[in-house]
Amino acid sequence: MDEAQEVKETIRQNLARVQNRIANACQRVGRRPEEVTLVAVSKTMHAQRVTLACEAGVRDLGENRVQEAATKIPLVKADVTWHLIGHLQTNKAKQAVSLFDVIHSVDSVRIAEAIGSYAIALRKEMPILLEVNVSGEATKYGFDPVALPAAVETISQLRSVRLEGLMTVAPMVRNPEEARPFFVRLGELRDELRDRFPGAIGRHLSMGMTDDFEVAIEEGATMVRIGRAIFGERSVHFSPDSATIS
Repeated sequence: MDEAQEVKETIRQNLARVQNRIANACQRVGRRPEEVTLVAVSKTMHAQRVTLACEAGVRDLGENRVQEAATKIPLVKADVTWHLIGHLQTNKAKQAVSLFDVIHSVDSVRIAEAIGSYAIALRKEMPILLEVNVSGEATKYGFDPVALPAAVETISQLRSVRLEGLMTVAPMVRNPEEARPFFVRLGELRDELRDRFPGAIGRHLSMGMTDDFEVAIEEGATMVRIGRAIFGERSVHFSPDSATIS
C-alpha cells in the first residue's frame, strides 16, 4: 500500500469511529444520526489529503480562512459541501460567497448585509448561521445573546440570505461536561428566536468539536465541526504552493 492509500485508509477508519460515536450519542437521547451533519475541518490540510478524505467518505468540509480555501477548493475535485467556520471579515465577504456553500460564522449585521449584497450579484442564495458568543469570552467572536433578536429581525429581511440557525464555540474545558451549559443555552436561544420570529430562522445548531461533540449532540447539535479526530494532529501546515501530503 502506497502512502496515499495508507492516509486514505487511516482517514476512513477515523471517520468510521467518529460516525459510530455520533450514532451512540444520538441513541442516548433518542435522535437519529441522520439529523447530524459531520463537518470535517480541513484547515491546514493539503488539497491532496483533503481529496483522499473525500474518497474515504467525507461529504462536508470546513475551512477557517478564506485565503486558504481560495487556493485549496479548486484543487479538491469532489462533490462536497464547503462550510466557512472561521471569522469572516467584510473585505473577504465577496470571495466567501463565491467559494462556500454555507457560512457558519456571521457575527454582525454588517457582515450579513455584505453577504446578501454579494449573493444578489452572484445570483445565489446564501445559507448562513449567526455565531453567538454564549460564554461571553473576550477572545471569542460572535453576537452577544442580548443583541440577537434585533439582528435576526434585520437579517431575516435581507435578500439572498437564508438564516439557517446559530453557531457557537464553547470554551476550552478539561471535561466535556463543562461545555454542556453553553450548548444548552444555544439551543434555548434558537428556540426563543423561532418562537419570536416564526419562519425567520432555521433549526440548525452548529456546535461541538473533537473534544466535546458528543455532549453537543446530546443537547441538539445538528452540525458538528471535527478535525483532529478525522485528520489526526495538525502537523501538516497548508502552503498555497503545495498540494501534496507531507
